[in-house]
Amino acid sequence: MNLALRDIRHNLGRFLLTCVGLSLLLAIVMSMLGIYRGLIAEALTIARAPGVDLWIVETNTRGPFAEASRLPGDTREAVARVAGVTEAGALTFQSVETETAAGKLRLYVMGYEPGRPGGPTRIVEGRPIAQSRYEVVADRSAGLSLGQRLRLGRREFLVVGLTAGQVSSGGDPAVFITLRDSQKLQFDLAPPAARREIARGGNEAVNDIVNAIVARVSPDVPVASVADGVRRWKHLAVLTQEDQEMVLSRSVIERARRQIGLFTSLLLIVSTVIIALIIYTLTIDKTREIATLKLIGAPDRIIVGLIMQQALAMGAIGFAFGITFILTIKDGFPRRVVIEAPDVAALAAVVIVVCIVASSLGVRLALKVDPATALAG
Repeated sequence: MNLALRDIRHNLGRFLLTCVGLSLLLAIVMSMLGIYRGLIAEALTIARAPGVDLWIVETNTRGPFAEASRLPGDTREAVARVAGVTEAGALTFQSVETETAAGKLRLYVMGYEPGRPGGPTRIVEGRPIAQSRYEVVADRSAGLSLGQRLRLGRREFLVVGLTAGQVSSGGDPAVFITLRDSQKLQFDLAPPAARREIARGGNEAVNDIVNAIVARVSPDVPVASVADGVRRWKHLAVLTQEDQEMVLSRSVIERARRQIGLFTSLLLIVSTVIIALIIYTLTIDKTREIATLKLIGAPDRIIVGLIMQQALAMGAIGFAFGITFILTIKDGFPRRVVIEAPDVAALAAVVIVVCIVASSLGVRLALKVDPATALAG
């Protein structure tokens, strides 16, 4: 006879209601972990898309994602001539807010040179950019369709292709345009400002400025040696792909990581308190039953097992419902939620520990019960 199971049946309504509440808490905990994994995945998407080995940026910066970086466009030619470099391309990055029929839309605009590294790697619908001007490849999450006109700055672009999963570290959908178009968009002055610049004796021509140079290195040449050569002879800052991913995963989203970690810890503490209070209440309700067990000579391990089994059952049911719930709704979140098996396993282990710790309050009370209580009127 399982005493824990019989007691759960006796208080089935309260037990199941507690499990539902606990499952919602654990679902939120799992969603916090998934949101953090999603932040990392989104931050690394753009950095991994070009499939390059080196990121060359402005001296003394960690750009283009962590801070501003501006380089002359002809830097690409200088990098391409470095021994060991097989391909090099110039890129620009900027955030743009525009109007569509559906309302305001914030986009992460990437400018690249067609035929060189840095463009969209996987187009799921449509085609790559074929013309040098006014064509765009957009991510599906932007809600744009093939053939639609998109206004960027003072010009309209034709959507010719769609990608999937290409977003910035802030979650904005990425769009790809040619380098020439992106330089116009980023550095062109508005007409009044251009006239004012000409009146001051300035030059209204578009500057050949880019935000980063990306390069691929021959498999036979160590990436680190090429990076050292660019730093020494070209006097530029160079990040390997691993360095760039470290900057994005540790520096750019560091505050978000700390905030999510703190919130997750608070939720686990709340879950522990709830389980402890419920187990304590259930133990109080069966004080006489526990006293009867002690009176007939039941060992303490039977009583401790009764309470701990209930706590573990509560945690297991709540965990199962919570994981099922978050897996069902995760695709409806506005930001990517990535649920990984190691995180689920880690949370399961944490729930077991939480249940054991939470049951200690009820165990302590049960062990203090006087057997004579069973004989009281």
